[in-house]
Amino acid sequence: MSRPTTPVTWFEIGTDRPDDAERFYGELFGWTFEEQAPANGGSYRVTGAGGDTGIGGAIRATDGTSPNYAVFYAEVTDVAETCRRAEAAGAQVLVPARTTPAGLTLAHLLDPAGNHLGVFAPPPQQP
Repeated sequence: MSRPTTPVTWFEIGTDRPDDAERFYGELFGWTFEEQAPANGGSYRVTGAGGDTGIGGAIRATDGTSPNYAVFYAEVTDVAETCRRAEAAGAQVLVPARTTPAGLTLAHLLDPAGNHLGVFAPPPQQP
């Protein structure tokens, strides 16, 4: 039995120089960004870079509190179960599953080759 395909639906660029990153990606790819301050403060600049056929993403200001990074996120139905399966397959959980105040659940992983990736489940649908 084959598994359903898990879509990559988001990317995030973490940087201690968000203005430079926004300028670079804007000039290189024509991306525009809109500030959407997260609940924990800081700067989170969202882009619909993918248009109708690609994926969206954001630039997150790290304020030098973590290394700069670029990571893609795969949308899953159960983040905790995905983390368990990833570990069984040789991955390492970098950031354990956590849920944001808005209800989005996410985690960060290192694949067996050392590549950083994220998984997330959107907030539950409200009736």
